[in-house]
Amino acid sequence: MSSDKKNQINEVLARGVEHVYPDTKALEAALRLGKKLRIYAGFDPTGKLHIGHGVIFLKLRQLQDLGHDIIVLEGDFTAKIGDPTGKLSARRQLTSAQVKQNAAGYQKLVGKILDLKKSNVRFLHNDDWTSKLKPADLLELASNFTVARLLERDMFQARIKAGKDIHVHEFLYPIFQAYDAVAMEVDLQVGGSDQTFNMLAGRTLMRKLKGKEKFVLTMKLLEDPNGKKMGKSEGNMVNLDDEPADIYGKVMSWPDGVIGAGFEIVTDVPWAEVEAVKKDLKAGKNPKVLKMLLAYSIVKLYHGTTAAIAAEERFKQVFEEKLNPDEMPVFKTKARTIIDVLVATKLASSKSEARRLVAQGGVRVDTKVVKDETFVIGPIDRDGVVIQKGKRHFAKVIW
Repeated sequence: MSSDKKNQINEVLARGVEHVYPDTKALEAALRLGKKLRIYAGFDPTGKLHIGHGVIFLKLRQLQDLGHDIIVLEGDFTAKIGDPTGKLSARRQLTSAQVKQNAAGYQKLVGKILDLKKSNVRFLHNDDWTSKLKPADLLELASNFTVARLLERDMFQARIKAGKDIHVHEFLYPIFQAYDAVAMEVDLQVGGSDQTFNMLAGRTLMRKLKGKEKFVLTMKLLEDPNGKKMGKSEGNMVNLDDEPADIYGKVMSWPDGVIGAGFEIVTDVPWAEVEAVKKDLKAGKNPKVLKMLLAYSIVKLYHGTTAAIAAEERFKQVFEEKLNPDEMPVFKTKARTIIDVLVATKLASSKSEARRLVAQGGVRVDTKVVKDETFVIGPIDRDGVVIQKGKRHFAKVIW
């Protein structure tokens, strides 16, 4: 085996990986044998593909480059159940039409990472086999799992303590996902660490029904230093179909504490450069410079170099005072609450309009979305802050 291939395998097993089941050495041995593995990751079309999905696609691309067979599974059946992972209440069940609408354009976005021109990648749908199961088949599948094991899930324990319902169909979700692995006879499943329970259910079912080992590789989640995931509620979730400038701005609003992890799991920046960034962070290098490089790298990955350059220039123009006064007026005000500031800067004609803008997520303070009408701006930078309404309206505020 060439040294280049050994290095590729080492990176597959190390970069962004949370855990490997049954263990890393076993998977390493399988990868070094040179035999093609059948590898899959599944995605329920419950909404837009986002950068968290991109983490998985990047790992699949590493494995594709090693010559393994890649399956991207669209969970059009499981999406109609709703994955209970991390949820304190049951997900709203989707119709087939809603699932189909959500999945429109998925393949094009996946193609930004995986090489769809190669023959070792394909797209499958779990409705093709799950919808064919008969009641007797369902009973046979369910007999391989116990209620006690399913109840171990942390979100179910939280619901029990809160006196909330657990619906029977939610118990079926990990069973049906486990059946996906059996139906495709895969060797390895890749997913986020929050999917560990579901993926291990597939290991259980594969051993019982096929007498076969199934590896599971879980990926780290993009979280801030306090363990909080980048998400929709924070207004900083990057969707894969976001415009380049929006991606750049959202990344710049991320906490400094995610910079290192961001380079590791959401970019294709060479591993040596990722390690160099982490050393720079420890050495006290200006995190803004590194975060701009991170934002640039992510935009480049999904939209190309030209778009990344344009997004960075736009950010510099807006947030480094290169806009002329007509484009970004400056206001001096004693107001500090976001509602009062919006009115003082004339970005809102009244407090009621200001509240509406905030409630709709249309207001940013130095790139960070503000959804709380009681938000108070501070601490105050001596150069002031930039308030943004929508995509094109800006004002600089100084005190």
